[in-house]
Amino acid sequence: MSVGVLLITHSGIGSALVAVANRLLNPLPLRTEALEVPFDADPDALLPLASAALRRVDDGDGVLVLTDLYGASPSNLAARVSRLGTPVRRVSALNLPMLLRVMNYSELELDQLPAVAAAGARNGVILDDA
Repeated sequence: MSVGVLLITHSGIGSALVAVANRLLNPLPLRTEALEVPFDADPDALLPLASAALRRVDDGDGVLVLTDLYGASPSNLAARVSRLGTPVRRVSALNLPMLLRVMNYSELELDQLPAVAAAGARNGVILDDA
């Protein structure tokens, strides 16, 4: 068994990140899915879709939920999903280095992956002084 990964993002972000990660690491070592939240979406209407996505990626070891922007609709939906009974850890500020780092540490347990994800986000930042 292994941790599942659910990306809950604004439209166009989650599926693109999963597609790139899959292209680089094919196949992805963790069961991964993206749920994209349209700007005009009703959060109550999306909760059943998010719950179903959570169940699809959960292999029994819990789910790491990655969101793009803390406090926005996808993040709020992730907070609601985390209260449905499945063990969930949430990390915001999703980017490609974060997702790739999580995939490269696929053997870790759910409680260890948020720190790995956060380190991936930081390691993806390069300041060019030129």
